[in-house]
This record gives sequence, C-alpha cells and structure tokens, in this order.
Amino acid sequence: MLGNVWEWCQDIYASDAYSKHVRNNPIYAESGSYRVVRGGSWLDRPALVRCAIRYWGTPVNTNGYLGFRLSRKN
Repeated sequence: MLGNVWEWCQDIYASDAYSKHVRNNPIYAESGSYRVVRGGSWLDRPALVRCAIRYWGTPVNTNGYLGFRLSRKN
C-alpha cells in the first residue's frame, strides 16, 4: 500500500547506507539524528510514490503526511 503517508522505518538514515551493508534487508544501526521514511504520500508527485523511495526525517516531526504501518511476526 503506497501513497497514503510516508512510513517511518526503524533504520538510522545515512545516504551511503546501501554501499556499506548487504543488499538483502540491510539494517543500518549506527547512531544518527535522522530516521528513514519510505513510500511517498498523497502530497507527493507520482514519481515519488513507490516502495523503493527512501528519504529521512527527525523523530520529532509530526504532520499529515508521515505515519507508520503496524506489523506482526507470525
């Protein structure tokens, strides 16, 4: 599901994170002030609404186009 809100991720944001870690589900856990957000929102142009899009935000950000998705482990 895409296009509703940008989704907060647990990962710390680093512009070069994918060059430092494995390609399959990399977890970037070094310290930093920014967290990864993904997916695009209703406010963005269509080119940004895709699961591969990755951006950053500070955990104190609140607005109408940032959210999260609940999940559970089976």
